[in-house]
Amino acid sequence: MSAENAPKKTPLHDVHAELGANLVDFAGYLMPLRYSSETAEHKAVRTAAGLFDLSHMGEIFVSGPQAAAALDHALVGNISPMAVGKARYTMICAHDGGVLDDLIVYRLADETYLVVANAANVAVVRGALVERAAGFEAAVEDRSDSYALVALQGPDAQEILSRFTGAPLPGLKYYAIMADEVAGIDALIARTGYTGEDGFELFVDAADAVALWRALAAVEGVVPCGLSARDTLRLEAGMPLYGNELTAETTPFEAGLGRVVKFEKEGDFVGRSALEAAAQTPAGRRLVGLVARGRRAPRRGYDVVTSDGTPCGVVTSGAPSPTLGKPIAMAYLDSGVEETELAVDVRGRREPVDVVALPFYKRS
Repeated sequence: MSAENAPKKTPLHDVHAELGANLVDFAGYLMPLRYSSETAEHKAVRTAAGLFDLSHMGEIFVSGPQAAAALDHALVGNISPMAVGKARYTMICAHDGGVLDDLIVYRLADETYLVVANAANVAVVRGALVERAAGFEAAVEDRSDSYALVALQGPDAQEILSRFTGAPLPGLKYYAIMADEVAGIDALIARTGYTGEDGFELFVDAADAVALWRALAAVEGVVPCGLSARDTLRLEAGMPLYGNELTAETTPFEAGLGRVVKFEKEGDFVGRSALEAAAQTPAGRRLVGLVARGRRAPRRGYDVVTSDGTPCGVVTSGAPSPTLGKPIAMAYLDSGVEETELAVDVRGRREPVDVVALPFYKRS
């Protein structure tokens, strides 16, 4: 592999190597898949606290007098009414309504927004934002390489993080962000995550990543967690993954996320006409949850079939659930399909499944 095609290393790469992580190429970065047992890592997040390196994610800043208006035009969400210190889950769609990426937008100041994009889509999102902001007094700057992102997730996250910061964490609501020091390091502290648990995502200068990680990891009970645990955690929580549940061929309405499309906002936005049509047209498929009756896990790309073996859908994500103790999956089912007596074709063998509402797991 040529040097220019080799996967990038996050600022925490050497730490992961020291810990013996199984490193894999994910979205162009060498990332820890697991450190030891992905089930143990998963359970640590559900019961105590897990620590994740998310430095592969993209940090794109949009600033200027018309930054809010530019984002209202570029994204499907209503960004202008957001207060400083708040965050919003939204999407950037193509003109035909297909999802280019799902995003979190943070309002850091009156005229400054942070758009966090999935690692594989940073270039697409950056390019689209630059193009769509061209008619506005707004600047788009990709600072992804300057930032590291560390997530502390789990029911003990607030208590643990409070040992390292004077920030008023109890008052920081879900989907909010503030600036403060953590372990003596300047950080943006966001109460967001991708696990279904309480927790925080900490944006810091790339040069400070190792010091922050080592401080948090030194706390008894904090378990380093890799991509495998992150995937099963988000699957249990019914959270979509771009490339699986969301694609450029999928509209937010098909994915059951039409609520993020804000037609009531003023002005036009990219994809509006197509999305208005999609909202009025019965979807040809719907995203559902599946729970296997047996022990063989449905996997991405496996067919969902009726009792006579006729394909009627496809699995988008699937894995054994450590919390439920049985295999689970998300899948697109064709419209009109009866939700009884369905199975997943697992390598030529029909494995019966039950259709359930998402999410599979919701914290108390």
